[in-house]
Amino acid sequence: MGLFSRFSLSRDMGIDLGTANTLVYVSGKGIVLQEPSVLAIDKSEKRAIALGTEAKKMLGRTPENVMALRPLRDGVIADFDSAELMLKHFMHKANEGKSLVLPRIVIGIPSGVTGVERRAMMDAAVHAGAREVYLIDEPVAAAIGAGLPVVEPTGNMIIDIGGGTTEVAVLSLQGTVLSESVRIAGDELTDSISQYMKKVHNLLIGERTAEEIKIRIGSAYPTRDDDQAVMEVRGLHLLSGLPRTVILKGPEIRESMSEPLSVIIEAVKRTLERTPPELAADIIDRGIMLAGGGALLKGLDTLISHETGIVTHVAGDPLSCVVLGTGRVLENFQQLERVFSGRSRTT
Repeated sequence: MGLFSRFSLSRDMGIDLGTANTLVYVSGKGIVLQEPSVLAIDKSEKRAIALGTEAKKMLGRTPENVMALRPLRDGVIADFDSAELMLKHFMHKANEGKSLVLPRIVIGIPSGVTGVERRAMMDAAVHAGAREVYLIDEPVAAAIGAGLPVVEPTGNMIIDIGGGTTEVAVLSLQGTVLSESVRIAGDELTDSISQYMKKVHNLLIGERTAEEIKIRIGSAYPTRDDDQAVMEVRGLHLLSGLPRTVILKGPEIRESMSEPLSVIIEAVKRTLERTPPELAADIIDRGIMLAGGGALLKGLDTLISHETGIVTHVAGDPLSCVVLGTGRVLENFQQLERVFSGRSRTT
């Protein structure tokens, strides 16, 4: 039986185990799961009571004996046991509740992680029931998922902005020519809004509210619509200790995110400065590709184009690029085998 057939029968999986969201691709089926990377635990009994979407609803709203947490921080495992439990649950759910037949798994990870962090990710997947684990750097997976011609001898530049990390990479011939990973991404943009609300409005807001502000009226570059965007926000007034409502405007939220956005822009510029001339010429011709949940921030493509002078495109489905890339690697395993950055077997 050929390699293709074994993959189809074993229902192997491609996983984007992200700081904010986890997506699972099952060979032969496509993307079957997309849920927040959140776990709710009963502290007294030390067991999971909710995962994914249900657990995210509990963030900031749990009683004393329940803790809602994110097992990953900055794209890597912060709580090994919780990450393993969450991964096992998502793999089981992606397999429609049927018992797993030791699948092969391809997982996207940030390119800047350490050897210890890579090993922790592989161990978590093996403990969750994988037979073989392959790691692929997220920018490579995102480029494949976005449809960039990574197999060809041409320069491709991708910026993958997730929840915990921003990955900037130049790719050619299935490999990373150079890359930069900064642990500033969607979470830091959300946090900068929370800090701004405290500092300017003396208002304490939760993570979910800050994220909603970012999605609804946040932007990276001035537009006419942005200047007219307003939002009513409720929180706890720090001076009076009582609930209060304030009206926010788009430009002030853009200003609140300027610092983390400048870190991302500088990483892009540093990568471009180090790019070999031939590949730089390809990138100028083809443009820069934006992927990841952060790509959905209004005006970010315009900001990057303005700062670099290179046309920037947003991938068709930026949230799914990494997991689509892992899936395409699974289904074209022999052709794309060189893209892996780590491998682990149980036997």
